[in-house]
Amino acid sequence: MAQLTRTVRIGSSHGLHARPAKLFAQAAKDSGVPVTITKDAGKPVNAASILGVIALGIEQGDYVTLTADGENAEALLDTLSELLTTDHDAE
Repeated sequence: MAQLTRTVRIGSSHGLHARPAKLFAQAAKDSGVPVTITKDAGKPVNAASILGVIALGIEQGDYVTLTADGENAEALLDTLSELLTTDHDAE
């Protein structure tokens, strides 16, 4: 199975802080598919790790690259991309 990548722009007005990071990491973890998230040209971190995701210091408007490997990678990237582009701080 080919590895898929997708680059998305962060929509939450306060970036990927605790609540959106938790939603994102939980969705990645629940999928059972190995996923990484990378900010700019940085080191990829496990997308299922809340602390790893928060440690990236992702702000609104930043671009991140998701990489998934597995059977449902495309559907998973759709779901995770939607979580990242949604402004969870507007609710």
